[in-house]
Amino acid sequence: MNNSVIQAVNLTKVYNKGGGGEVYAVHDVSLKILKGEYVAIMGASGSGKSTLMNILGCLDKPTGGSLKLDGVEVSTLTDEELAKVRNRKIGFVFQSFNLLARTNALENVELPLIYSDRTDITRLAREALVSVGLADRTHHTPGELSGGQQQRVAIARALVTDPEIIFADEPTGNLDTRSSLEIMSLFQQLNEKGRTIVLVTHEADISEHAHRIIKIADGRIISDEVNPEPRVAEQEMSTLVSKEVTNENR
Repeated sequence: MNNSVIQAVNLTKVYNKGGGGEVYAVHDVSLKILKGEYVAIMGASGSGKSTLMNILGCLDKPTGGSLKLDGVEVSTLTDEELAKVRNRKIGFVFQSFNLLARTNALENVELPLIYSDRTDITRLAREALVSVGLADRTHHTPGELSGGQQQRVAIARALVTDPEIIFADEPTGNLDTRSSLEIMSLFQQLNEKGRTIVLVTHEADISEHAHRIIKIADGRIISDEVNPEPRVAEQEMSTLVSKEVTNENR
């Protein structure tokens, strides 16, 4: 039985430069991600990791190769068809949060459901906010929330459609250490409940929270290894808090 949720074969993404040259942002990438896996795709800026995530997440189309989600070929779908796949199966979390500044947390989380046929979108949005620990922040706008809280709202928005896969592109890039650990702890909790997580990062210590680390350079996979001892964000957070308390008492 094939339990892969993502199966990519020889994916390529080519951009044309001025003067007729070509740039391979993704070059002959093949990988398989199983249901319930927690995978980190790690690489330096310009390595092609975000372009690869955009293709795997159906935000962009490959120039060549095959991409299957739950066994269904999606690389040849139209933009409208890809949008439907994203809405049903995928949630996204980005570095910049992408929240509407004048809209409160509840309304931001409701956004992915507005054009659906659901009649209970407010209830679903509240439940999503509760699941990320923000039950008391529903009517706060982004400007009234910390960076970590804003990212939690973004995660709730990604969860509200009950997607099978969460793609997170540098989700801790704008956060301090403590907020970063809180977000990584949340991803680990979501994964423990069976959610497939694909995390894109340039930071080795962030990638080490995943169960599998794929390293990419120049658009190619250079290593794909199981992480035998993933870092546990909740434990790291407890250690950090203990150090902060010790320093305050000195």
